[in-house]
Amino acid sequence: MLYNPFDPLFLVLVVPAMLFSMWAQFKVQSSFKKYSQQQTSKRLTGAQAARAVLDDAGVTGVKIEAVAGNLTDHFDPKANVIRLSDSVYNSTSVAAVGVAAHEAGHAIQYANHYAPMKLRAAIIPATNIGSKLSMPLVLIGLLMSMPGLINIGIVLFGTVVIFQLITLPVEFNASSRAIKILDNSALLARDEVPASKKVLTAAALTYVGALAVSLAQLLRLVLLSRGRR
Repeated sequence: MLYNPFDPLFLVLVVPAMLFSMWAQFKVQSSFKKYSQQQTSKRLTGAQAARAVLDDAGVTGVKIEAVAGNLTDHFDPKANVIRLSDSVYNSTSVAAVGVAAHEAGHAIQYANHYAPMKLRAAIIPATNIGSKLSMPLVLIGLLMSMPGLINIGIVLFGTVVIFQLITLPVEFNASSRAIKILDNSALLARDEVPASKKVLTAAALTYVGALAVSLAQLLRLVLLSRGRR
């Protein structure tokens, strides 16, 4: 089975990656909670911060909306809308401002035709297919001893890994743009910038964790395939 917890490859490769991913998720939640208690000296809300970051970069035409949930913040390039969660939109904490500025960073990437972002968007259709069909094809191939089917499944799963790999520079770059503008434009006080940066760094680790899990699973699938042969 692909997720047999007693499989040595699963224990050696996938479990450590999963533990790191779980730690990263805990880290971002705890960091956001901690710095949500620290209010900005200028009482700038998340929505206001996102707009200010866009204005500083000369990006216009981007809507900013509230969306339900906790840390459900995202930029929708199709609608050209930044959607900020309940805990960010009206919050004046340094955590909220950091998250909002990060999403504004994505909008700036989109406006400036940032290559990795365009590449990530281009492979989304292949990634969606890969995420749905890769594991069933590998499983069927293993059960029926069909190496060709296994290889197709592995290649499809590889598209998921590639997507996550491209996501890393997109996320890190958005945070870098956000922190630079927050600092240079004095939207945050000097002693508040490091706190926002810590929240964004913790958030970036979740993408590293997701990539680590996928890479470990991909390596496991390749080794399982070779073992069957």
